[in-house]
Amino acid sequence: MRLVLACLAVVLVPFSAWAIPPIQQATLANGMNVLLMEAHDVPMVAMQLTLPAGSRFDPPLKGGAAALLAAMLTDHTARHEHDAWAGFLDQHALRLGSDVDKDAMHISLTVLRESLNEGMGALSEALLHPGWNEKRFSILRQDAIFAARKALEEPGVVASVAAHGMLYGDHPYGHRSEGSPDSLQRINMADLQSIYRRQAKPEGAVLAVSGDITMPELLRLVRQHLGSWAGRPSIGRQDIANPRPVRGQQSILDMPTTQTLIQFVRLGPARNAPDFFPVFVLNHMLGGGGFGSRLMEEVREKRGLVYGIYSYFVPLTVSGPFTIMLQTRADQADEAEHIVRQVMQTFASGRISQRMLDAAKMHLVGSFAQRMDSNRERVALMSMIGFYGLPLDYLQTWSEHVRAVTLQQVRQEAMRWLKFDDWNVIRVGPIKR
Repeated sequence: MRLVLACLAVVLVPFSAWAIPPIQQATLANGMNVLLMEAHDVPMVAMQLTLPAGSRFDPPLKGGAAALLAAMLTDHTARHEHDAWAGFLDQHALRLGSDVDKDAMHISLTVLRESLNEGMGALSEALLHPGWNEKRFSILRQDAIFAARKALEEPGVVASVAAHGMLYGDHPYGHRSEGSPDSLQRINMADLQSIYRRQAKPEGAVLAVSGDITMPELLRLVRQHLGSWAGRPSIGRQDIANPRPVRGQQSILDMPTTQTLIQFVRLGPARNAPDFFPVFVLNHMLGGGGFGSRLMEEVREKRGLVYGIYSYFVPLTVSGPFTIMLQTRADQADEAEHIVRQVMQTFASGRISQRMLDAAKMHLVGSFAQRMDSNRERVALMSMIGFYGLPLDYLQTWSEHVRAVTLQQVRQEAMRWLKFDDWNVIRVGPIKR
């Protein structure tokens, strides 16, 4: 009997090890939402502060301003110039970083438990006491311009720029978050300060934390270092219009490459869409599941036209882009596009089997735990939950939602989303003369 129990323990340990701890929540008096997932196996803590200050808040024709602001906030402060700030972070083994997406700005911190006070102090200093050093601004802007120019040597970036313009026009989502060489050149310090004054406020902000800390300890530190922070952002997360659908457009961009990149794009579902999970499973079957997806099977494995092909959608406050992308030899581009069209038509006509659906759901559920391997991955997921107002048990019930997707739902979503005439096509590569 003891041997049986011992064997059962060995079998059950991996499953219990993957049990997802609950997300604890507290709302401060200033309106900031604090989320915590405790993990005491390693004496480290990761945190991410998310603000409604993404690239959609860039001034007109000045794409990249929010990204530059994020870089400035973590580059130096009013109390520490750049070199001294870098030395302080190194001294306490603090990893402080920042980035932006369409909707939000993220300031992240990874810290040893023994340096939590210094870490929270550094996060507070970066956020509440920006330096606005003109020399550092010029350096960071020039670095961003160089990176933007270099990026335009990549066919995927060229296609992305075209897709943003095609799908969104002058909508706030209509440019790359990193900006372009021209838009970055137009940005001045006043643009960054304007975004900061309007949007860097605690009401609606989310501080997601994972690691070796309890909620009472966390709240004491947050109130000590961020308790004086106050205000409401000028524009809330939900204050944005839906973009108008664009269908059937084509763009061919000449680029002296041996291969042609083809990108199929359309507007996709928003983050809070009621059909999110059926579309998520559908996309996994289409091209999001790697070698288990239908596009990979038809375009690569059966015909050898590409090395890789994939699909994805980016759920935002309103419709984000839904994309299929491949790269193939220029003389095979027409054939590859034709096969993609056939696969989409097959799905849109309802020819999806229960076996295909079951395989997709099994793979998604089985691989979900890998998305939570580290504190940094957990805080990214918790930030999404807090920022977009998803249920606190979202991670615990995620697998249930995937398993609950039915064949009828997937077929309905395929009919809705995969009609080829509703998509737009962008080609980047050599043009036939």
